[in-house]
Amino acid sequence: MDRYTHGHAEPVLQSHRWRTVQNSAAHLLGELRPGLDVLDVGCGPGTITVDLARRVAPGRVLGLDVSPAPLDEARALAAAEGVPAEFAVGDVYALDAADDSFDVVHAHQVLQHLTDPVAALREMARVCRPGGVVAVRDVDYAATTWFPADEGLTRWLDLYSRVARGNDAEPDAGRRLLSWAHAAGLRDLTATTSSWCFATPEERRWWGTSWAGRATASAFAEQAVAGGHATAEELAEVAAAWLRWAEADDGWLALLHGELLVRV
Repeated sequence: MDRYTHGHAEPVLQSHRWRTVQNSAAHLLGELRPGLDVLDVGCGPGTITVDLARRVAPGRVLGLDVSPAPLDEARALAAAEGVPAEFAVGDVYALDAADDSFDVVHAHQVLQHLTDPVAALREMARVCRPGGVVAVRDVDYAATTWFPADEGLTRWLDLYSRVARGNDAEPDAGRRLLSWAHAAGLRDLTATTSSWCFATPEERRWWGTSWAGRATASAFAEQAVAGGHATAEELAEVAAAWLRWAEADDGWLALLHGELLVRV
């Protein structure tokens, strides 16, 4: 069983709600057009899904998540935006769809959390129509960099990697996407990178408070303690480091992402 390192606590959803096609799936923009049918795997609170639906209307858009926790919020967002996106609980290893059902199959920050990302890619390709695309994007945590230096953030990065790998997940997924696609038998591939950068006072406050909250009140925090990776006191120190960074007027942070477009 896969175990989601972040969970769906409010500090996590605070981050997920910010995501759009433009800031999180720009590598897919050139493939989108009205009338396409889209499957969004690991949709969370649905902000990317709703954006996709807006761009491909009147095509069908279905958002899936392994957990029902964020889906009511996703449905409410679609209703508020007047976008006909559907949402359901689903398993990326056994998608409830026939072969060749969708023109686009998308997953953002999903493969890094799976125990078998190769099997997931095969299944995503199975439900993608010939000539369609599978689009994936995942962060590469080891490539994360920031200023100013802070030992607390260095501890955070090491701790996050240990917790994720304790779940048999891969925090440095971005650099492995091409390899995983090859292992899944996929060869018509376009590999790219992009990054998130947080440097303005507003961006630092938003990202820093999100991670300060995750460090003390999320599934990540619970798993860190339960797995013997950190004490509650150590997690509080990590949270304090994030808040220090958020308040630094020269604070800067970048997260590198690997991306793939797979032509089926």
